[in-house]
Amino acid sequence: MKRVNEYKKLFEIEGTIELAPLKKKYRDLVKEWHPDKFQEGDEKAAEAEVMGRSVVDGYHFLVSIAPETKEAQKEEYKILTTESGISDFKHKGQLLEITFTDGSTYEYFGVNHNVYAKLVNSDKPYRFAKRSIFGTFLYRRSKKAQLQEEEA
Repeated sequence: MKRVNEYKKLFEIEGTIELAPLKKKYRDLVKEWHPDKFQEGDEKAAEAEVMGRSVVDGYHFLVSIAPETKEAQKEEYKILTTESGISDFKHKGQLLEITFTDGSTYEYFGVNHNVYAKLVNSDKPYRFAKRSIFGTFLYRRSKKAQLQEEEA
């Protein structure tokens, strides 16, 4: 959730993420922090490079968790979470990454250690995830999975 809040702050978003205003703010930030705008050796040039990357990463991240994006992918996600099993999962901080048997990977945000421990100790992890994780936590398709698909 920390990453969600940082990106929302960067894009000055309060509440629900809407794609049209997000895109406008993205364009404004790209113009403001574009590295070509600064001369080599300028003290702001290095900052612009870092901010430029943050703006691009933040935009793609926020688009991936926006309600409009989730609505467009709703049917695919529903099929995945009802018909595919879990092949692997990892937990770090508040982020749970689940890889399904079809090879797709999703990230779930705000999953605390207690929920993860229950998942690990469950005799049926898929059933537990279906009841306690899939419909409960903010999620997005993993960037790693998207990159693997593009390479294939």
